[in-house]
Amino acid sequence: MADTLVDSNGTVTSSDWKDRFYHVDQILDRPGPRTDPSFLAGDEVKDFLRNNCKILVIGAGGLGCEILANLALTGFKDIHVIDMDTIDISNLNRQFLFRQADVGKPKAIVAAQFVMNRVPGVKVTPYYGRIQDKDDAYYLQFNLVICGLDSVEARRWINATLVNLVDPENPESLKPLIDGGTEGFKGQARVILPTVSSCYECSLDMLNKPTAFPICTIANTPRLPEHCIEWASVLEWPRVHGDKKLDTDDPEHIGWLLSVASARAKEFKIEGVTWSLTQGVVKNVIPAIASTNAIVAASCCNEAFKIATSSAAYLNNYFMLIGTDGVYSYTFEHEKRDHCPVCGGESLEISISREWTVERLIEMLTESQNIQIKRPSLSTPLKSIYFQSPPQLEEATRPNLEKKVSELVPDGGEVTVTASTLPFSLSLLITYT
Repeated sequence: MADTLVDSNGTVTSSDWKDRFYHVDQILDRPGPRTDPSFLAGDEVKDFLRNNCKILVIGAGGLGCEILANLALTGFKDIHVIDMDTIDISNLNRQFLFRQADVGKPKAIVAAQFVMNRVPGVKVTPYYGRIQDKDDAYYLQFNLVICGLDSVEARRWINATLVNLVDPENPESLKPLIDGGTEGFKGQARVILPTVSSCYECSLDMLNKPTAFPICTIANTPRLPEHCIEWASVLEWPRVHGDKKLDTDDPEHIGWLLSVASARAKEFKIEGVTWSLTQGVVKNVIPAIASTNAIVAASCCNEAFKIATSSAAYLNNYFMLIGTDGVYSYTFEHEKRDHCPVCGGESLEISISREWTVERLIEMLTESQNIQIKRPSLSTPLKSIYFQSPPQLEEATRPNLEKKVSELVPDGGEVTVTASTLPFSLSLLITYT
C-alpha cells in the first residue's frame, strides 16, 4: 500500500518507499493469538493508522521527546504536540530532539521540526502554550491523547477535561488517555478510558508526598545541604524580601538562594550546596534518568499502537517500573473510586471535630493525600463559606476562616469544594465527632 509523504511545510511530496513499514506490517497483515476480536487485518487498518489517526502528545520534555520519536517511527503520521516550556541547557543530556543552539526556544516547536526533518511523511503540529488554552473542540478532534507531563496539576486538568467530554450517546467523544510518568529510576504507564476505567484522580493517594523537613531542624540544627537550601527559601527569603514571591524559574532568585544557603552551609561545615541541588530542592525536582524515560515512553507508544489498531489487547490498566535495585515491572488493574470527584459521582464523607475552624478544614483539603486541592474555595447550596478569588469575594468571606465549620454547616450537610486550577468540583458530606 502506498502512502503519501508530507514535508515539514505540510506539502504532499511522494509515496512511501517499498517495505518501509515491513516489520510493523507483520502485525497488521494478519491476526494473531492475542488479537482483539474487532481487529480487521489488512490495508484498512494500515490506512487508518497512517492517514486518518490523529494523536495528541502533551509534553515535549524527557518523556515527550521519546514518545514523539516512537510514534513517528511506528507509523503515526498526524501528530500534535503541546508544551508551554522553553529549552534549558540542562535538558540536553536526555531530551535528544534538542541541540545547544535551541536553548531558549519553545520545546514543542523545535521538537516538531526535528521529527519532521528526520522522519519523512510525518506531520507534527506544535502548540507553544498551556493545555488550558484549548477548548473542548480542540481535544475532540483526536483519536488518542498521550501525556508525558511532569505536573500533577496538569495531569488532573486533562484527565477531568477528557472525562467531561464523554457523551454517552456519542462513542466518538470517548478519548483514551495514556499517561506516562517517571521519577528517577521508577516509572509508570497507564491506560485511562474516561468514565469506563479508573481515572487519574482515582489514584491520587498513590502519589509520593513531597519531601518536607522539620522547621526546627532547618532553623537550628541543619545536617544536610538540603536543610540549608530549605532554610534560605522558607525562612530567609520572607525575612529579607517580605511579601515578594519567590520565583523558582528566575535565575536571579535561585542565585540568591544559592549564595545564602552556601554561607549557612559553610557556617555549619556542610558540603554539597550546588546550583542544581538548589533548583531541585525548591522545585521538588527528582533527577530524570534517560533510560527510565525510554522504557516508559515505549510502553505508552505500544499501548497507543494497540488501541489505534486493535491488533492486541491493551493494558488493563496500570504498568509500574522499579529500577532502583535491578529491574522490576508489574501490571495490575487500578479500580475506580466511588467517591472520585471526577468519575465517581458520589460525595466524599468526612468526619471532623465540631471545634474545627474553616481554616483547619482548608488545611486538611490541601494536605490530604487523596484530595490535594491547592487554594480550595468552599460553599454550601445556601451560602458562600470562603472563596480564594476574586479579591473582593476573598475579603468578604475571610472572616469565616476563624469560624467553626459546625456554625456554618449542619451535621450531614454538603460542602462544595472548587479550585481555579481544576475543572471539577468535590462534594463533601460533613459529619461531626
